[in-house]
Amino acid sequence: MSRAVRRESRTTTRAARAAARPVLPDVVAPAWGWRDRGAGRLAHAGVAPEYQATTVQACGLFPFVAGSGAPSVGVPFGRHMMWGEVVCLDPFAWLEAGLVTNRGLTLLGQPGTGKSAALKRLARGLMAFGVRPLFLGDLKPDYSAVVEAAGGQVIRVGRGLDRINPLDAGPLGSALSQLSGEAADRLRMEVRGRRLSATLALCSLVRRHGGMTNGEEVVLGAAVDLLTDRKPRGRLPAGMTAAQRRELSPTIPEVLKVVREGPDRLVAAAELDDHDAYRAETKELRQTLALLCEGSLKGVFDGPTTQPIDLDAPAVSVDISAVAASGDTLVAAAMLSTWSYGFAVIDASTALAEAGLAPRRKYFAVMDELWRALRGAPGLVDHADALTRVYRGRDVAHAMATHSLDDLSALPTEEDRAKARGFVERNAVTVLAGLPPRELDAVSAVVPLSDKERAMVASWSAPESWQAGARHPGRGKYLIKTGQRVGIPVELEFVGDEARLYDTDSAVRPTGRPTSVDEPALLR
Repeated sequence: MSRAVRRESRTTTRAARAAARPVLPDVVAPAWGWRDRGAGRLAHAGVAPEYQATTVQACGLFPFVAGSGAPSVGVPFGRHMMWGEVVCLDPFAWLEAGLVTNRGLTLLGQPGTGKSAALKRLARGLMAFGVRPLFLGDLKPDYSAVVEAAGGQVIRVGRGLDRINPLDAGPLGSALSQLSGEAADRLRMEVRGRRLSATLALCSLVRRHGGMTNGEEVVLGAAVDLLTDRKPRGRLPAGMTAAQRRELSPTIPEVLKVVREGPDRLVAAAELDDHDAYRAETKELRQTLALLCEGSLKGVFDGPTTQPIDLDAPAVSVDISAVAASGDTLVAAAMLSTWSYGFAVIDASTALAEAGLAPRRKYFAVMDELWRALRGAPGLVDHADALTRVYRGRDVAHAMATHSLDDLSALPTEEDRAKARGFVERNAVTVLAGLPPRELDAVSAVVPLSDKERAMVASWSAPESWQAGARHPGRGKYLIKTGQRVGIPVELEFVGDEARLYDTDSAVRPTGRPTSVDEPALLR
């Protein structure tokens, strides 16, 4: 038989078999099978046993276990929304494990999606690893209760409350009194730079229409140097109290007085020939300094610091909620001053550790409501940028939180907006809470997002119905992004006392609504 005939015979046989095969109905069998004889009906369907174990143990029972590959080092942050396993988020542990290139973290999300709860969970977890959180500029306040529960320090800034001196050396002054030689000279120059930077930032803020000129900066620097030289230097007497040490730092009213007097040292620094020319040249500078002492900021930055930050506190919160209703100028001034003062704590701790006078410590600086400070005046972005950029190589992690990248787009100049977007680009970790699709378009230009990731984050941005009292769909849900990696969707659930400490809605919750104890443990 030829090959073609054999091939045709096989084809005919297969067709005949297919025609004789019964056609099965396109239906799904019931759970226990069909009731017909021989159809595989079960008389009883038993419940399969359930086991809970680690992946090392469970693989012996079921060898096809597959995890999501989420990081398991550091602070437990939440559960993976797809696999249910615990996901850790820890800037320190991730850098040590080589998962990220720096310890910067950016958190973006609409109001009410749980941004502060995420930062509190992270901060409390880091405290267990020996890290000291610094909540610099707590505006609502969101973090004071957490700090008080940990036995930390809460400083409340405002008119009639605690006062911050922008020129206060703070912990740097205490460290300086214990150092000598080149280490002391380096720290002394750092103190000088911080004092001048803080003064320039506040002056730019109250001036609004423009930054400081080169001549004004030189005069301010000479005034700060003159006042510093009038104070005792070197090791201070052992019996000096903390209040007496704070008196050694110059204040804004003292700077104004020196600029008004116009000693020869300041006239020479301004490169002018006589006192009359100096008076005309510094008129606007004197008016700007007077605004800090007599304008809307009076009683907040015009005297010695009343309560310095404690280097030994397990956590610190600088509560500026008392100035929240006083306008953006005062809020921005308070936030900038607390940031500068807080990072001085880190510098002092580092200097003492390098000199062998104190143990090395790790800090986690939280800069919430970032946009409120940066939009105060042109050039303030440079001040925040200088504060955060130099700490990349030290034992410091910082988190910046804001509602939207549109907040940063509202900054005064295009140069400021570009630098602010650089904050997000430089930070190795980006955490996205609920955001609308339009906002995700801007985020995607900085952080690469797949179509599914965009759809997931957008689904958390708004409730699907008008039902009163419905839980916001984005509460406690976050997408963690690092570099080009696939994002990790995480859901945070309260444990222990977190429902009480993390509650930021008590002020707006109607009377009679169930408390956090009666509500589900899932993040509200």
